[in-house]
Amino acid sequence: MASDETARIDSMNGAKEAKAGAKTVRKAAKAPAKAKKAPEKPTLVIVESPAKAKTIEKYLGSSYSVLASMGHLIDLPKSRLGVDVEHGFSPEYLTIRGKAKLLKELQKAAKKSKAVLLASDNDREGEAISYHIRAALAQKNEGLDIKRIVFNEITPQAIRDAVKKPSAIDEDKVNAQKARRVLDRLVGYNLSPLLWKKVKNGLSAGRVQSVALRLICEREVEVESFIPEEYWTLEADFKKGRYSFSGELVSYDGAKAELKSESEVAAITGAIDGLPCLVSDVKESERQVKPKPPFTTSKLQQTAANRLGFTSKKTMQIAQQLYEGINIGSTRIGLITYMRTDSVRVSDVALKDVRGWLGEHFPAELPAEPVVYATDKKAQDAHEAIRPTMVSYTPEAIKEYLNKDQQKLYGIIWERFVASQMTQAKQRSTSMEVSVGLARFRVGASRLVEKGFYKVIKLLATKDDKESSLPEMRVGEELRLEAYRPEQHFTQGPARFTDASIIKLLEEKGIGRPSTYAPIISVLLERYYVTRENKQLVPTTLGRKINEILVGSFGDVVDAGFTADMENMLDQVEESKRDWVSAMGDFYGPFKQRIDDIMATLQSFKGSLDEPTDQVCEKCGRPMVKKLGRFGFFLACTGFPDCKNTKSIPLARCPRPGCTGEIVARRKSKGRGREFYGCSRYPECDFITYYKPTNSYCPKCGWFLVERFDKKRGSYKACINPACDYLHSQDEDHAVAD
Repeated sequence: MASDETARIDSMNGAKEAKAGAKTVRKAAKAPAKAKKAPEKPTLVIVESPAKAKTIEKYLGSSYSVLASMGHLIDLPKSRLGVDVEHGFSPEYLTIRGKAKLLKELQKAAKKSKAVLLASDNDREGEAISYHIRAALAQKNEGLDIKRIVFNEITPQAIRDAVKKPSAIDEDKVNAQKARRVLDRLVGYNLSPLLWKKVKNGLSAGRVQSVALRLICEREVEVESFIPEEYWTLEADFKKGRYSFSGELVSYDGAKAELKSESEVAAITGAIDGLPCLVSDVKESERQVKPKPPFTTSKLQQTAANRLGFTSKKTMQIAQQLYEGINIGSTRIGLITYMRTDSVRVSDVALKDVRGWLGEHFPAELPAEPVVYATDKKAQDAHEAIRPTMVSYTPEAIKEYLNKDQQKLYGIIWERFVASQMTQAKQRSTSMEVSVGLARFRVGASRLVEKGFYKVIKLLATKDDKESSLPEMRVGEELRLEAYRPEQHFTQGPARFTDASIIKLLEEKGIGRPSTYAPIISVLLERYYVTRENKQLVPTTLGRKINEILVGSFGDVVDAGFTADMENMLDQVEESKRDWVSAMGDFYGPFKQRIDDIMATLQSFKGSLDEPTDQVCEKCGRPMVKKLGRFGFFLACTGFPDCKNTKSIPLARCPRPGCTGEIVARRKSKGRGREFYGCSRYPECDFITYYKPTNSYCPKCGWFLVERFDKKRGSYKACINPACDYLHSQDEDHAVAD
């Protein structure tokens, strides 16, 4: 029995071993399939900004990694020309200071990737960024597959489509950027030393910015030389039953009404007073009002400036945020298409989207066919118009996910695009003339009989869109004249440029491109060649002197026509119609010769902007002089360099009781922030104001008066004392000298 049991156990063990052996064999056979696979390398996508990276990473999933280059990594050196003018204007490219670590991180990430997709912006600068990154990655990762992808909007479908269709870098676009960079460097690095030698150290000049400065300075001359002339208007208030309306005098005794003085107005009202008021003419007309095309960059900046009060720089910053991606609940999506464009073209996909939405919400206002707008002949037409990526994301629907400025800008972009694909509005206008003796008054009214695209217009609505109506009238009907309303006016001279108007002019003259409008203005402000006062661009004393020298010595270089020709040249390079090296050669020879001649012959203006003062240096007792610095005028000791004392120029005495300090101009953020005015005894006295002090004082309370501005009154003076209601108008002069 024992031996039988032993045999049975041995048999069982043998069976187990055989089974285990078979299992081992099977395992061995399957070993290659079951062995742990090395994780598949991801595809590296490189974009320009972290915000864009964050959005795109959500769309592509774990098989992709997305990193940001933070803009340019490679550029010309800052400290020298960096262009070999003797050998084909070859640029000397270096890693930008502070960017070496980031570049190494991208090179390491590329080594761990099976391929790289370069996804910088689809314009010249973006193409150059991709070109330089490709060269840097290939240097450390020989044989790595590196391709370019482009897209016009950051939505899941657009990104996935772009990834499926990678392409090569556009060398023509890179050459156009290279030509632009070299041209600007040749101009800036030759003009700036001239200004250092002839005016003051630290100045700089740029090819495009100098033209914009010239336009602003020339407009300032027109503003200052304009002499306003007095004129009057006369309105009369009429009544018919319960209806009241007003009309303006348009003619008297058969001649156009041109009233030069109050006495002329009085003569007319005296002659017609008490005479019957008869309706002499009634006309009705209808006209179609077309919706405007969707926004281009310049039109967006102009509209945002006029309607929202945004600077061009602020507009582009907010547009960048909307383009790169906003968290809408659990979804992150780019809300608008690429915001640097000169085209009004719209894709078929977008047209289908907006027409589907309109068919659901405004079927009566949906045209039978999509509305097509003509793009300007000068436009590059590289990108679509600026539009919402998804029309269903209405401003109201996503309001809670946006801050106030984002709401406003997205709102006008959405309205403008949706309205552009709606039916026209129909406006009915009534024009009526009322005769009172020899005087004729005109009354006008208009109303929409078909609202059309106006049904979606809210933020973009203007005063001109407001409706007015008149009662039914017939010729010969008598009205009651209630009152006369004469008003004095003065002719308005040319207005100073605002962000909106200078961008409009630059676009009309072909100066700059969508990506450069905002930087042009920013550079002029940062260099203190221009200041912004009441949203108007005003040249400083320094800006005027720079312009005077540049126009006098290099009038053709800082000419609008020349600059527009240079922009066309860059376009031709991008279109492979012109060789950029020969274009640089045509420009540089004569330009450098002029620089050398002017450097040798132009008189020095150094110190010419300094003004003596009666201020005495409290440190050494020597007189102080008023000097012009980078951020405006300041006081400096004439004992420099032995005494380096400087201080701000006092603008008014501090109004705080018992304080002996003076009000001086100050800036936040180390001189680059918004200017404000505070007490020189800070922090002992913390008085500040954002209104610029004048040299006048309030006759009521003795506090200083400040410059104020509003649309109704324009510029005027008002007391800074919040407890005082004194307003100082331009035709009063009750100033109390200090």
